[in-house]
Amino acid sequence: MIREQLKSAQVEAMKGGDKERLAAVRLILAKLKDRDIELRTASNVPDDDAVVVEVLQKMAKQRRESIEMFRNGGRDELAAKEEAELAVIDSFLPAQLSEDETKAAIEGIKAEVGASSVKDMGKVMAVLKERHGSVIDMSKASGLVKAALG
Repeated sequence: MIREQLKSAQVEAMKGGDKERLAAVRLILAKLKDRDIELRTASNVPDDDAVVVEVLQKMAKQRRESIEMFRNGGRDELAAKEEAELAVIDSFLPAQLSEDETKAAIEGIKAEVGASSVKDMGKVMAVLKERHGSVIDMSKASGLVKAALG
């Protein structure tokens, strides 16, 4: 389980004195605790690894956006800090599909649901997220789906 890997990474970082990694892992664990609290009142709770992957993907997306904004604003030192956190977050995410694998998955789903125009993008995205949500960057996939249907 990813949560167990995070906890052991926290212990290793403490023992090794790696302050940056420790801070990033603690941040991830705090976000997971927040998400767990949100899910207490949920009627159906998803699989634990699915929750962890969802939180990690959201955090990674936030870091990528922050890096871009910091670079555009000339704040390279802050961008470097975000990149270090992103590297830690990415190390716990499952391996992502390559662009070619993503395109193949999109083509398969497109044929399956009978999508022919951009109007069908929602159908394709819904199936893509359901089947491959944990191993595809949905923001990149959105552009690929639009290109495939356009």
